[in-house]
Amino acid sequence: MVKPSRSYRVFQGVNGIVLTLVVIVTLYPFANIIARSFSAERQIRAGEVTLWPKGFNLTTYKIVFQDSMFWRNYGNTVLYTVVATAVAMVLTTCYAYVLSKKHLKGRGVLVGVAVFTMFFTGGLIPNYVLVTSLGLKNSVWAIALPNAISVFNLLVMKAFFESLPTELEEAAQIDGLSTYGILLRIVLPLSKAVVATMVLFYSVSFWNSWFSAFLYMDKSELMPVTVYLRNLISGATTGGNAGAADAQLSQVGANIQAVTIVLTSLPILCVYPFVQRYFVSGVTLGAVKG
Repeated sequence: MVKPSRSYRVFQGVNGIVLTLVVIVTLYPFANIIARSFSAERQIRAGEVTLWPKGFNLTTYKIVFQDSMFWRNYGNTVLYTVVATAVAMVLTTCYAYVLSKKHLKGRGVLVGVAVFTMFFTGGLIPNYVLVTSLGLKNSVWAIALPNAISVFNLLVMKAFFESLPTELEEAAQIDGLSTYGILLRIVLPLSKAVVATMVLFYSVSFWNSWFSAFLYMDKSELMPVTVYLRNLISGATTGGNAGAADAQLSQVGANIQAVTIVLTSLPILCVYPFVQRYFVSGVTLGAVKG
C-alpha cells in the first residue's frame, strides 16, 4: 500500500475543513428557521433565536393544523403535484427522445421551437385568455398543461438520451421492437438516473408554485397549500381561506413566516434523500459514451 504524501495529507485536511464549513453554512439557515418556528414572538423580535427555540411556542402550528381548509389545500397540492409531474414527465420524455435522434428530418426546427420559448413567451394576459377559452380554469389542468415542459429539463434529457449507446437500440430493432417498445423497454430502464432527477425538478417546481393557482383558481377550496400559507403571511382571508386563523395571527406574527417555510419544505426534504443518489449515477452515465 502506497503511503500518502505529506502534500496529499495537507490537501485532504484543507478539503475536509472547507467542506465542513460549507455544510455548516448550508445547514444553519434551515436550523434557524426551524428554531424560529417553535419560538415565541418576543424572542424572535429581540434576535435571541439562533439554533435552539426560545420561549417554546406551538400556537402557530395549532392555528394552521386546526383549520380544515389547510388540510384540503394540502391535499390539493399533493394532487396538483402528482398530476402535473406525471404529465410533464410524459411530454418531456417523448419530446427529448425524438430530439435525440440525429437522423430525424426537421430536428433542427423542433429544437429551435423549444429553445425559442426560453426567451419569448406569450405573456400573462394571452396565457390567461387561452386557459380561460379552453375551459381549464378551476381544474388541475390549468396548472399542469401550461407548465408541462421545461425547456431546460428537455435539453438535459435530450443530452442524456444522446449519450446512450446506439448499438442497444439497433439490436432491439433487429429483435423486432417498435419505437415505443425501444423507449419503454430499453431506453427508460437505462435512464432511471435522469428520470428520477427530472421528477424531482418538476415536483419541487409544482409543489412550490402558487401563482398559477392564484391566477386560475376562483374558489378557496381549490387552492394549493402555498396560497393558503401566503394568505396567512399577508393576513389575507380571501374566500375564507384563512378565516379560522386570522383572529389569532396577531399573536404569532413574528414566527408565521418560519412556520410556512417549514410546512412547505418538509415533504420535499423528506423525499430528496431517496432521490439524491441518482444525481451521481446520472453524471456518471452521462459521461460515458458507448
